[in-house]
Amino acid sequence: MRFRGAAGLAAGIVVLVLGAGTATGQTRTPEATPGIQIVPGPEDPLEAQFVPGATNVVPPTAPPATDIGANNKVQSLAAPFYACPGFSGIERTNPVANLYADKFQWGPYAAYKVGNGGGNINWASNPYKNASWYMWFHSLRWLGQGIVAAGQGDLTALTRVNTIAYDWYRDNPYSWKANVGAWESTMHRTNVLICLRQAILSGLKVTTLPTRYAWLDTALLSHARFLTNYWSGAWNHGTDESIALFGVGCTLNRTDYKNLAQQRFAAGITTSIDSQGATNEQSTGYASFNYSLWGRAIAVMQNCGVDPGTTISTRRALLAKFLALATNSLGKLHQLGDTEVQSTYPWVGTPLEYAGSFGAQGTAPPWRVGIYSAGYVFGRTGWGTDAARGFTGESSYSIRFGPPRAFHGHFDHTSITYTARGRDIIVDGGYAAYNAGAYRTWVVSPNAHSDMTTPLSTYLNPTTRLTASSVKTNAEAYVFSDAPGSGISRVRSVLVLKDPDLLVTWDRASARTAQAFQTLWHLPSDQRASVYSRTTAVAAAPGDTTKTILFQIPFKQALPAGAILVKQAQTNPIQGWVYPSSFVRKSAPTLMLARSGTTASILSFVVPVRSTGSVTYSVRQSGTTFIVNLNVGGKATSIAISGGGSLYRAG
Repeated sequence: MRFRGAAGLAAGIVVLVLGAGTATGQTRTPEATPGIQIVPGPEDPLEAQFVPGATNVVPPTAPPATDIGANNKVQSLAAPFYACPGFSGIERTNPVANLYADKFQWGPYAAYKVGNGGGNINWASNPYKNASWYMWFHSLRWLGQGIVAAGQGDLTALTRVNTIAYDWYRDNPYSWKANVGAWESTMHRTNVLICLRQAILSGLKVTTLPTRYAWLDTALLSHARFLTNYWSGAWNHGTDESIALFGVGCTLNRTDYKNLAQQRFAAGITTSIDSQGATNEQSTGYASFNYSLWGRAIAVMQNCGVDPGTTISTRRALLAKFLALATNSLGKLHQLGDTEVQSTYPWVGTPLEYAGSFGAQGTAPPWRVGIYSAGYVFGRTGWGTDAARGFTGESSYSIRFGPPRAFHGHFDHTSITYTARGRDIIVDGGYAAYNAGAYRTWVVSPNAHSDMTTPLSTYLNPTTRLTASSVKTNAEAYVFSDAPGSGISRVRSVLVLKDPDLLVTWDRASARTAQAFQTLWHLPSDQRASVYSRTTAVAAAPGDTTKTILFQIPFKQALPAGAILVKQAQTNPIQGWVYPSSFVRKSAPTLMLARSGTTASILSFVVPVRSTGSVTYSVRQSGTTFIVNLNVGGKATSIAISGGGSLYRAG
């Protein structure tokens, strides 16, 4: 899945770039230029999102907005219009020459001949047995370059794209709900048909659809009927569907479709983006996509003369804050849930402008830590306003908790990601494509995250509570608790320090029956990790100026043999990998702190230092308080655990 902030389109497309307008819902009037007018929509996730056999519907749970469409008309810059949103990049690898050969190309797969060479397509084709390939095949977005050429007067291209699109309509009569790929791609295909309609008018230089193309309006009505009857609800897919339905209403002047779409926008926005600004999809990548998507919803309503109200823009502003806080010190989103490694887009006039530009533009956000009841903690040592540190010299972290896994989330509760000294220190297992089989199962599992796992028990997908938190100028502390398996209780205390920058976790667990307890630390793929003793391992990339010292201190439990292990590129069981993107898997070291029995107490430290630096420590007891005195590269500090179990900075 690739999320991008701005669509890159094929040469020759006439583009109306919304830019900052996309962030505000600002309208644009089509210019008098050759060809169809395209206002690029956000590039959709490349992976199919529907799960065969599942409901794929997310019912709204929050009260709907009441201000969308409250005023029937807004002052429009021109006659109402619905702009072609482009083809989300699918068209880039499908040149017009390939369309003449009935070839379709998507993702990492070679172009494949899907028809007889004359536009008669075999819509059952799925040579790579890939749900995403099949869904995008049925979306018709691969016709994009041909549609653009048709809009510029290329009648040969017009004939071919019309033939293929009509072939889909003829071979897939309503209703296509039993065909999951055709069903999921309905909203995309609807937009392609609207773009084709505009290309016909532009290419033929007419203002009404000629009789031979009348099938297109009939097809749009059947697609609107499908979208009316099958709404996916309050998540990105449902929003995209509502936009497409609104587009049919605007294109064909159907008030009923526009009104229904507005009702669904109102029902979806308050669940899709909650009152704190978090989305319900449990993925930072999908949160970014939703920011763009709801901006498009505002724009299409305004462009068609409908008042979008203020609820959407208010929730988007809160989401912009969420995404800014979710940006790490490397200018990328913390890779949580189904998210590829991606840079934060610097939306002008929002906190993301600063976060996404490494502080080069905009104003530094006033927040350093964000805690979201949807299950996120984001924090950083600062925004780079200290010249000695700079933006990338800060440290940043994320911690997951909250409701059970859903949608695009992973089984990642209590997991941590961490950056410092201009690099990744602790990473997430990443995002494997849905057809990755056992590796997809692994990457979603607790074993692909930096948490305490109990691999001998069945994971119960628990609710994880944040039971305590403390935010100070030089340290943040949190406590999380849950029951990850039957008869098992788990508590994680997290302490994150500034000057020196490091993090500490104290994991403890108990179980009714003997278990394996493993605190995992997933390290970047460019590093190599070596175990030096029962307590200590060091990870570093060749030639790097930074290394990470990871160690554990015996506390309430002796360290057994094998208390610290490195797992890398392991296949049975799978361990020691990262997925920076859905089709790229890299070998990466995973540090495992291991215990067995009915209880575990694992006190571990993750300390990034310069490559020539060192960490020393001593421990002492002061009454009921356990104190660790640290010297990190010449900086002294102390952490303590009180008799009552509180982990805090003591000096």
